[in-house]
Amino acid sequence: MKKVWLWIETFDKNQITAALESGIDAIVVNNEKDGDKIAAKIKELGLIDIYTYPSENIKIYKYRDKKDEETIVKLSTEKNLILETESWQIIPWENLIAKNAKFYVFVSNEDEVVQALTVLEKGVFGIILKEKNPVKLKQLVTRIKSTKAKTCLSEAEIVSVKTLPSGDRVCVDTCNIMTLGEGMLIGNSSNCLFLVHSESIENPYCDTRPFRVNAGAVHAYIKVSKEKTKYLSEIKSGDKVLIVNANGEIREGIAGRSKIEERPLVLITAKKDNSEFSVILQNAETINLVKKDKTPVSVTKLKKGDKVLVEINSGARHFGIKIEENIVER
Repeated sequence: MKKVWLWIETFDKNQITAALESGIDAIVVNNEKDGDKIAAKIKELGLIDIYTYPSENIKIYKYRDKKDEETIVKLSTEKNLILETESWQIIPWENLIAKNAKFYVFVSNEDEVVQALTVLEKGVFGIILKEKNPVKLKQLVTRIKSTKAKTCLSEAEIVSVKTLPSGDRVCVDTCNIMTLGEGMLIGNSSNCLFLVHSESIENPYCDTRPFRVNAGAVHAYIKVSKEKTKYLSEIKSGDKVLIVNANGEIREGIAGRSKIEERPLVLITAKKDNSEFSVILQNAETINLVKKDKTPVSVTKLKKGDKVLVEINSGARHFGIKIEENIVER
């Protein structure tokens, strides 16, 4: 889930090819004179975001002392911010991560990668590599990409299961194969999202579709990144979505398509810490929530007192972004 960029000054076909094949997110060309020519050569090899430096989009800022932190936090909301430090490194990173600053750092080996990924148990927003050796470059990118971010899942107790008339529901078909225990976070309110299982479960009645989550009614929220939600009705081909497993480990998925069809629905209400939350799903045996022991449970077999996994959030949402505001969703 971490962003990984490659920093280059000259064009090297083997280096660029390795970066593209490893799934790097962007390339920064640090060459004011020939940047456009180098970018054109990169585009011949594949589609990828390319930045030139210096530019308005990228700012390198040198952290000197704590007085710089507010400036850095502000800049990180305006530009792609690359942070450099002097003698100290970890403490500045920790201070800034605690203040939700999103910044990139340069790393040159696996030890530095681990350090950047694990600082404050959250890691920096993004990593920039300067590695020229194609083999080492692929290894570093693989190491970064294989690190799994996590969200906190807890149990909510089922209060009621109520059948509803037909309504429009959304299947999210992804470009990813999901396994047992994986699904997506869906809910009627942004404060509580239910882990809805993928259709990766074997059954005697129909083939599995491990790329699909039959996600719920068109109005529902779906988690598309660690910080953002969308309405299910908004999901379209090429959108990024969040795939979550029963351990709370998350990875990025890509929506191949969404299918909106009229189907019978079911309203599931659960409680957590004296608050009630709900989700509306299709009423069918193949639609499952997930228990703490990682086993799926069909919505047609749910009963009062059962416990399922949810993600509890505070605050409200404005265009999918979390904000601190009082709001009531029923």
